[in-house]
Amino acid sequence: MQLIKMHLIDADKRYVWHPYTQMLDWMRWDNKVIVDAKGFYLIDSKGKKYLDGIASMWCNVWGHSDNEVLKSMSKQIRTVPHSTLFGLASAPSVILAQRLLMLCKGMQKVFYSDNGSTAIEVAMKIAVQYWHNKGKRKKKYFISLENGYHGDTFGAMSLGYLPKFFRPYRHLLLKVYKAPKPRASDQTTADDSNSDLEDVEKIVSEHKDSCAALIMESGAQIAGGGIIYKKGYQRRISELCRQYGLLFILDEIATGFGRLGNMVEYIAQQSRPDIVCLGKALTGGYSPLAVTLTTEEIYNAFLGQYKDGKHFSHGHTFTGHAVGCAAGITNIELFNKYKLIERIRDNAHYLCKRLKELDSPIVSNPRQKGLFAAFELKQNNKPITIMQNNENLQYFVMHESMKMGVILRPLGNTMVVIPPLAISRRDLRRIMDVQMCLVKRIEKECK
Repeated sequence: MQLIKMHLIDADKRYVWHPYTQMLDWMRWDNKVIVDAKGFYLIDSKGKKYLDGIASMWCNVWGHSDNEVLKSMSKQIRTVPHSTLFGLASAPSVILAQRLLMLCKGMQKVFYSDNGSTAIEVAMKIAVQYWHNKGKRKKKYFISLENGYHGDTFGAMSLGYLPKFFRPYRHLLLKVYKAPKPRASDQTTADDSNSDLEDVEKIVSEHKDSCAALIMESGAQIAGGGIIYKKGYQRRISELCRQYGLLFILDEIATGFGRLGNMVEYIAQQSRPDIVCLGKALTGGYSPLAVTLTTEEIYNAFLGQYKDGKHFSHGHTFTGHAVGCAAGITNIELFNKYKLIERIRDNAHYLCKRLKELDSPIVSNPRQKGLFAAFELKQNNKPITIMQNNENLQYFVMHESMKMGVILRPLGNTMVVIPPLAISRRDLRRIMDVQMCLVKRIEKECK
């Protein structure tokens, strides 16, 4: 068995191309191959345990051990593992759609896809074709917020253009108008300044006749810098879209399903979307699945005679995959059974308290909402990206945290806390202890 595990490590270096990874660096590292798991811990081929401090890229809810979600997936595999939704239905897809619409007030229809990026592409196509079907074909562009991130496919990259990620593809991207990014907030006070909204309104009013929709992440920008919106900001953008005749699309792929302390973030934000995208924690992190939800009004614009060509010509081979839908159904049931939103909010108070203990001159702008927190590492008001020994900051954090038994992955010089949603207080404490230890070490290196 040990020979097999060592072979896995060697084979990984030869065969697997990892996402967002400089493979020359990867080849030099003491790479880990995960072969087992227990609770919120992943176990490598050498038997070492690592606390999953990044929720397996922000999607894990219940940890990695056997649980009710996995049992429901196993049962579905033995029943009907997959059947197409092209002209057919499946029981799990119908039941999950019903459960989602009960949660997501104001939405009436569910379109399934495979991941967050595809859910965004679906939303874009729906928005453009909605206006096309209504005879307003000039409304074909989009408005999005600077620093927003919506995925890695071409439409999603166009909406969430982050130069450090997507510069090589810029000449291939769609035309998107950018509204200024919001300023970060601690969420404790209302926004007394209208400057953020004035800038957005200027873009919206100027391009209302040519744009199909405005899209933004719901509640916070995560990958683009961890910006938590000021109170009322999202609601007022929703109102601007209605005032100027744009559809309002919300991306809750990373921020919905409890991450910011609310099951449905747009309800907490008192905003009224026309289209909503969900993913990541939708299945508890156990199966690829995403959804694009719409209102009845949007859906009705696609109805007509077949010869009229109004129907939505979009689909994926694994759309509404039965096993993923089964996971989603049970996941929602467990949120209610274990009162997970209450537990998240309780842990959020603890996280807020620990964030205030980050007493270091290199820590800048700590902020938190729900089980999401972020802070920058700066020296002399300049981002810390390279250590004194010329090691990349991200590499340092990733490698040193794993030596301490916790998986962390910062965003540039932004340290983030995005643990599994059902994490225990003990494990959350360990994540924060490691974060604080790393901050002190980085501070010492920068002197």
